Amino acid sequence: MFLRIVKDSFARQARRKLLTAVALALGTAVATATLSVALDVGDRLGREFRSLGANLLVTPQADTLPLDIGGVDYRPVDAGAYLQDADLGKLKTIFWRNNIIGFAPFLDVPVALRPANTSAAAPPGVAAPPAASSLSPITSPSGGTPAGRATLIGTWYNHAVQVPNGGGIFRTGLSATDPWWHVEGSWFADDAAECVVGASLARRAGIAIGQTLQVNAGGLTLPLRVTGIVTTGGQEDDAVVAPLEIAQRLSDHPGQYRRLLVSALTKPEDAFSQHDPSAMTPADYDRWYCSPYISSISRQMQEQFPAVEVRPIRQIAEGEGRILTRVSALMWLVTLAALLAAAVAVAATAGTTVLERKSEIGLMKALGASRLLIGAFFLGEQWLLALLGGAAGYAAGIGLAHLLGQQVFGVSPQWRPILLPVVLGMAAAVATLGSLVPLRGMVQLDPAPVLRGE
Repeated sequence: MFLRIVKDSFARQARRKLLTAVALALGTAVATATLSVALDVGDRLGREFRSLGANLLVTPQADTLPLDIGGVDYRPVDAGAYLQDADLGKLKTIFWRNNIIGFAPFLDVPVALRPANTSAAAPPGVAAPPAASSLSPITSPSGGTPAGRATLIGTWYNHAVQVPNGGGIFRTGLSATDPWWHVEGSWFADDAAECVVGASLARRAGIAIGQTLQVNAGGLTLPLRVTGIVTTGGQEDDAVVAPLEIAQRLSDHPGQYRRLLVSALTKPEDAFSQHDPSAMTPADYDRWYCSPYISSISRQMQEQFPAVEVRPIRQIAEGEGRILTRVSALMWLVTLAALLAAAVAVAATAGTTVLERKSEIGLMKALGASRLLIGAFFLGEQWLLALLGGAAGYAAGIGLAHLLGQQVFGVSPQWRPILLPVVLGMAAAVATLGSLVPLRGMVQLDPAPVLRGE
């Protein structure tokens, strides 16, 4: 009998039922799309942010302060503490190892630069540098301050690191931590006597691609071929960037580095993450440790490297956190607005339905139907509409999420089947919420005046 009454109701009021289903489908379609994007937005934006630079700085705990004057580090190469690059594979063994996108060690060495007697052939379209004596320092073409002294920054560009305990090979370096650096020409090979020169230094000193530089530090002179001109907007514009092994040879510190930049995917900081881990309960500590906060990842790195100090680059980490929080809040706000709009539409159609079916409701009450039974009939119709509208909205929302993902991130969000029951539940909740006021009027209806035609 219940199914027959519901079936007859759909047959008599097909247009109104269709409007209710369409309203629910539209609301759930927007909710599905925004939820799909919102669930992926953290990782997507995190990866986009990681292309803008590292967010963790690792230095020895006992290191000395740098002496940087005019972009040149005048600190003696034997001053301060050093770390072993052979241990860097341990970074990929921490709890949040998959969140470590890349890392690059750095070793800065003050050097003297001189052009070699001969230079390699310049690439097509690049003018060959003027010949110069191997004994004359590089000077500014305008006759300004000599540029014979500079900082050589040793690092990796695309280096293979062995991960302990059978973790395989992990390739990392500037290509992972700073892919936004612009290079005219090409990057150096990590196992070659090559370098790239900062744009400001190259312009001031007249250095061109294809030129060979004699780099001297501590009595050791190495020839380096210039493969590119790099522009970063930072101190690298006034420096020579070369393979880490070159800097280690010039400073006589084989297998060592002085600072490490790490690019890690992190969760935005919240009030819980600001608590002191030493004062947390065991349950809270486990929750904090197993969340990819920048503070918990820093703690895990320090556990692998006890002699280091891990510091978040706050400007980057805090900026990422604010943006991620606001974008996520916007997604949830759009979802809520879409569902509220659907609830209002359901309420309007449900109210009209109650007015049109007053005689039917009055007759059911006169025949002894209880309020609970009448409410069950009405809500059964609404939930069936929610099932149909929610399923249609989920299908449409997946397509809309694909379009949004392609437009915003260039990649479609991951398809999540778990969203289907969630969306159907939201559709049922919206249908119920929109039906509350009409349902209250229905169960309180007095059958006598209705049956008299009043």
